[in-house]
Amino acid sequence: MDRLDNTVRPYAWGSTTAIPRLLGTEPTGEPQAEMWMGAHPGAPSRTARGTLVEVIDADPEKELGAPAVARFGPRLPFLLKLLAAGAPLSLQVHPDLDQAREGYADEERRGVPVTAPHRNYKDANHKPELVCALTEFDGLCGFRDPLRAAELLDGLGVDSLKPYVDLLHAHPEDAALREVLTAVLTADPEDMARTVAETAAACDRLGGDYAPYAGIAHHYPGDPGVIAAMLLNHVRLQPGEALFLGAGVPHAYLDGLAVEIMANSDNVLRCGLTPKHVDVPELLRIVRFESRDAGILRPEAAPDGEEVYETPTDEFRLSRYVLPEGGATHDLTLDTAQILLCTAGGVRAGGHDLTPGTSVFVPAGEKAEVTGAGTLFRATVVV
Repeated sequence: MDRLDNTVRPYAWGSTTAIPRLLGTEPTGEPQAEMWMGAHPGAPSRTARGTLVEVIDADPEKELGAPAVARFGPRLPFLLKLLAAGAPLSLQVHPDLDQAREGYADEERRGVPVTAPHRNYKDANHKPELVCALTEFDGLCGFRDPLRAAELLDGLGVDSLKPYVDLLHAHPEDAALREVLTAVLTADPEDMARTVAETAAACDRLGGDYAPYAGIAHHYPGDPGVIAAMLLNHVRLQPGEALFLGAGVPHAYLDGLAVEIMANSDNVLRCGLTPKHVDVPELLRIVRFESRDAGILRPEAAPDGEEVYETPTDEFRLSRYVLPEGGATHDLTLDTAQILLCTAGGVRAGGHDLTPGTSVFVPAGEKAEVTGAGTLFRATVVV
């Protein structure tokens, strides 16, 4: 197996301390938002044999396993991350596979450069994702019931929110949510900035259920995404709890450290909380306007001490082992490739001693015996 040397991405919303604290290193003072583990061409992990892209390209079936190559092609179909949010990420949705293929083909046909800031589809793949908390982790996930959203907005006492409250009461669920989100994102920017400022002041004053939105408004003053965020469920994950984000589900991560795994795609449609491009018509085509529970996932026990986060996607499978002091050796050998990530304690995987934040790539079929006392996350695929 190959020890991975991984890139940390310095996005502005990243925590300056969470990843260094996990790694046991000194903070640099700069944000450290995401550590990428995988073969994404934007920042592939490095090994003694070259980048993980080069390693896999040299012999895909040997590295990934023939069943995985037959199912997903000659590439690692997932990207594993450590995600450290010190400020809210953009409010966003991801397309399903058909939408991604159609959108990518359309932008290619129209000659929109892949690097263009207004490009929506960087590839033809979907991007289901799973985020698992390592610390308390705040996020937004899925639409509230429209009547609950109306109650929340009405409780602020902001006159310019009244039309949205009325819309949420006056229509069936999908139409209500669609009309309100459309109205928020297409409002006059100056009018919306005043509404957001009044909303932020009211959230500050009231606290309680409004406190998360006061924090969002502090980071994104005047952004219509502040109002859009109030249509969504706020959730606080405890360590070990997770969220699965499927296609069309609006979401945003607000604060905390987590392990994240996703299909290997860059396709994001933004709804707000960002200075980046928001394509409202395309966004409205992708969003699923249905209320839902946030859907907190907890791991399910499997043989040999494995705890699995069950999801409906096959591009990735995430599980963890919480290994006790003096426990048995676990044989994690699979006929598909896997990445093993230590997040607590000390674990020995093959010939590698793993400490928090360190990881290895295990080629398909390679012996993978694990011992030690700590927490180990395992990322692979379903074939």
